Amino acid sequence: MDTRRAWWIWGTGVFAYLVAITQRTSFGVAGLHATERFDATAAALSTFTVVQLLVYAGLQIPVGLMVDRFGPRFMITGGAVLMCAGQVQLAFASSIPEGLAGRLLVGAGDAMTFVSVLRLLPIWFSGKRIPLLTQLTGQFGQLGQLLSVIPFVALLNLQGWQTAFLSVAALSVLSVILAASVIRNFPSGVEQDLPPTLRQTGVSLAQAWKQPGTQLGLWSHFTVQFAGNVFILTWGFPFLVSGQGLEPAAASALMTVFVAVALCSGPFFGRWVARHPLRRSSLVLLIIAATAAVWLAVLLYPGRAPFWLLVVLVLVLAVGGPGSMIAFDFARTFNPVSRAGTATGIVNVGGFVSALLVMFCVGVALDALYASGYSQGELYSLDSFRIALSVQFLFLGGGTAAILFIRRRVRANMAAQGQNVPPLRVALARQRRLRKQRRDRRRDASAGRH
Repeated sequence: MDTRRAWWIWGTGVFAYLVAITQRTSFGVAGLHATERFDATAAALSTFTVVQLLVYAGLQIPVGLMVDRFGPRFMITGGAVLMCAGQVQLAFASSIPEGLAGRLLVGAGDAMTFVSVLRLLPIWFSGKRIPLLTQLTGQFGQLGQLLSVIPFVALLNLQGWQTAFLSVAALSVLSVILAASVIRNFPSGVEQDLPPTLRQTGVSLAQAWKQPGTQLGLWSHFTVQFAGNVFILTWGFPFLVSGQGLEPAAASALMTVFVAVALCSGPFFGRWVARHPLRRSSLVLLIIAATAAVWLAVLLYPGRAPFWLLVVLVLVLAVGGPGSMIAFDFARTFNPVSRAGTATGIVNVGGFVSALLVMFCVGVALDALYASGYSQGELYSLDSFRIALSVQFLFLGGGTAAILFIRRRVRANMAAQGQNVPPLRVALARQRRLRKQRRDRRRDASAGRH
């Protein structure tokens, strides 16, 4: 474990995930172009991303089972092939059904990538490295958003729709070549278990789902991740440009800030989770509260929000990405390696189900407000966005309630095994005492030397 070859394999997997994120987010920044190309309404435009994420979410559990059976190499390579085909289809699409077919393939290929890359970690690395590597996998992958926001948008504006989408399709060809030639499912010389039978696969799925720790990961992912995904994939750019009146260049800059903050905060979360494994859910709840507070401030602000408040919004939403990765640590620590892919797939369903539901609801609300005359002939008016985006609070509230309920079950199970989680105020007081004792010892040692 932790060999040079392991790092090469992980790096190749991360590159494949980066390319998958590029394919996933490319349509979001092309939303205004897609409206013109397909003559699409807001609901029809949101359907593109909803279909993509619906396929992604629906395949997570099957993909988790398949990666446990066939291995990460096959799944990562196959995913890249599907995404390449989907982007080529979208490049030549001239109607909504043709475009949807392309996004369906992209969603299927995307679904096969992340879970498979995470499945490599417990095979090639020691347990102490996995929380940080999980975060780094997610955050390095988010660099794919930068490829969407900067070079892809530039190609889209300068060379047009077809050239831009064919260019990102070429990245998946590179992923196929690298994944097939570099990634290996197991270190050489390691005895491999026989692939599970169909019956064993069903038992593994049932056991992973019944585990309260898996359910805690599912609801954590459901509640933390969707706000950032809704913003970066579909409604963020139209909200900033049409709703808040920013120039497209300024909106793109904020999207770049989103990616940069997600990258910088990921290692912090990884180290924090490794040091405080009993406080992971508290950090999840803190992120949810911050997300609700900043959206409330932006949506209730009279008139267009000041630029500094929009920056704060982007900063908080960006933290949600690495924050949602905590959910996978629940799946890892409460399940054996043999069903790690299955548990990870179950958890990964959560954030994408909530994201696609919110995206679709926002699109339907915008169309309804436009048809009723409320938006005064402007589909993406600020007042309409205020109402449509408020649907997020229902998901934040419902998810928080589920997390609190399941956390009690998890902690009850831990207490039955002799592992009690003290109240947060008690734990903080203990940490303060320990810090004070360390300072006193250092001071005494310093005084003794003099």
